[in-house]
Formats: sequence, structure tokens, C-alpha cells
Amino acid sequence: MDSSPATAERACFVVTDGRRGMENQALGLAEAIAQLTPMRILPVQVPRTGDLPDPGPIAPDLWIGCGMAAVRAAGEHRKAFPDAVFVYVQDPKMARHRFDLIIPPEHDRMRGGNVFEITGSPNRITRERLDEAERAFAGQIAALPAPRAAVLIGGDSRHHRFTPAIAGTLLDRLRHLRGEGVGLMVTTSRRTPDSFVTALEEAFGDDDGVWLHTGDGPNPYFAFLGGADWIFVTEDSTNMLTEAAATGTPVYRLMLEGKPGKFARLYSALEAHGAVRPYLGQLDSWTYPPLHETERAAHRVLEIMARKGDI
Repeated sequence: MDSSPATAERACFVVTDGRRGMENQALGLAEAIAQLTPMRILPVQVPRTGDLPDPGPIAPDLWIGCGMAAVRAAGEHRKAFPDAVFVYVQDPKMARHRFDLIIPPEHDRMRGGNVFEITGSPNRITRERLDEAERAFAGQIAALPAPRAAVLIGGDSRHHRFTPAIAGTLLDRLRHLRGEGVGLMVTTSRRTPDSFVTALEEAFGDDDGVWLHTGDGPNPYFAFLGGADWIFVTEDSTNMLTEAAATGTPVYRLMLEGKPGKFARLYSALEAHGAVRPYLGQLDSWTYPPLHETERAAHRVLEIMARKGDI
């Protein structure tokens, strides 16, 4: 490999507490940067309390963190790696000074010279990843009737409540889709109430037209996104909504109870982009340009690195 500054492989730490939602955001940004310049990605898990682990002998050129555990680690890592560019995804609260660049969602309305807002959050969605996942699960997807819908189910959050009434409405929606001949690829999350997972199993466990994934076995999440003609997402999950909007496939938002607060701004932005519509019982088809906010953020990171002289 040419060792000139333009082509030499750099090292990138991806620092999180290991939770999938946090790691996917930071990892998605790192992967997008690695598509633009040679970059070795090194995940680093840090605890939310207690002693920080030794990050190892490699000094990173780029440090990307997500989650408050990463904010804590940045204080020590910045001393250890003074030449690295430090990037944080989300809002680091009172620790903005630790980062060369902060990439929050627009709906947080952060302002500052080192702030680069994007719609939603960074993610790992690329056409290549979706196609690869779809090929890996091609048999299971082909066994479902077409057209097909992916259904991504979250749960309770600070702003949303997954009430029994909402659970009943969602089940009715899914039964209606099956009655229309739509094949369903349904995945739940760790926040999905156990009672609703049980209700899904009882309602669709014997239905060959439904693929229900509740956490066991290989994760078909990317395959669901790649193989769907529509994507349904409960509105509590900003990450899943943003990921769905990155596919170019029509996205329906499934409403929960509660007050969305600042997230209403995200819904409006995704609807204005043409990606997302609230689901009111009618299936439509439409097109829109996939949301490429992760790639846009990756270009900004490279600008910061170039300014610092690292590439």
C-alpha cells in the first residue's frame, strides 16, 4: 500500500458502552468514513462507571464516540491521544470542549462552531449491506407472500408509551395487512413489552405468511429492510426511523401514546424529505431519495481531519 498521507490506512476508535443503539451510530459513521479513505476501525468498549480499560497500544487518528460512557472516556483519551481528531455523535451535554466535532440530530437544536447537525442519527445502512443481508436470508424471504412489509417494533420510551390499547391497535393493523395478502417480516426489540411479544406469537406463530424475529438466531434486521416493499416503524425509535429512511423504501410511522416533544421535529423532517408518512390504514407506494446523512457527516469529519493535518 502507498504510504503517502493521502492513502495510508488510519486507525479509528469507535467508543461506546457496547449497547447496540449507541454502537451502530458511531460504527455507521466510521464505516462511512472508511468508504472515503483507508481506515481501520477498532471498537473500544468502556463502562459507564468505574475504571476505564487500557485502550491498547494503537494510537488512533480518529476517535468517534456515542453515549455518556464515551463522553467520560474522552476526557482521559484526549490526554493519551492528543493528535487524534475527537468526534462525538449526539449531545455530550456539558463536555463539548472535549470534541473537535459534535454531530447531533437536528431536532436537538444544538448550536456551536464545532456542531454539525444531521437529520436523525448516523447509521450503517448502505445498499451493499442490504443486498448482502437479503441474499443471506433469500430462502426465508422468498417463502413469504409478496408484496412484503417489514415491521420494526420498539416499546416504551421517555416520550412514548406502549399501552395495551396501542398493542391492540397494532395487532389489528398487522391482521389487516395479512388479510390484504401482505407478507410480514416482524422484529421486536429489547424494549418491546413481553406481553406484546406473546400476543404476536399467539396471533401469527402458525402463519406461514409471517416471519417473526424476537431475538433468537441470526439477526435478519438488514435483510428485512432490504427485502421489504414497505417498512413500518413504531415512532418511539428515532434510530429505526432514520435507518428505514436511508433505504429508499416507503416508510410508515406507527403512532404510540405520549407526547413526542422534540421528536415531532424529526417526524416533520422525514416527512418533508418524502420518506415517512403516518400509517392511517391505507397502503400507498411512493419514491424518494434515500437519506444519506451519514455520508454527509463523514465528509465533514474528513474536512476536520484535513484541517488538523491528519489526511
